[in-house]
Amino acid sequence: MANLTKLKAVRYARRKKSVRRDLFGTNERPRMSVFRTAKHIYVQIVNDFDGKTLVSSSTLAKDLKGTLKNGGNCEAAKLVGENIAEKALAAGVKSVVFDRNGFRYHGRLKALADAAREKGLDF
Repeated sequence: MANLTKLKAVRYARRKKSVRRDLFGTNERPRMSVFRTAKHIYVQIVNDFDGKTLVSSSTLAKDLKGTLKNGGNCEAAKLVGENIAEKALAAGVKSVVFDRNGFRYHGRLKALADAAREKGLDF
């Protein structure tokens, strides 16, 4: 069992590295990085040039935590996507580079991305 867990971690690290190699967040188009666990989903918009996080949101954020029954489903991901888009637009960020962080683009990641696009974020 330990070997299987280690193998999964190695595979995830390889996928993450291959995705991240081509992405870089700038002042004009910062990187929108998504991380998910079984119970929660986290998003942050990062300017890699300056090494600063501009905006962040998650299912554990104060404004979302009370409204969510479960943080690990598509409905929660949609709310987080809408929240991050509103915060980004308020901060003056209109377009981003989407960093799926080694996760497959389906399910919660797709729901988050679609909700952010609907609210006006361009990527």
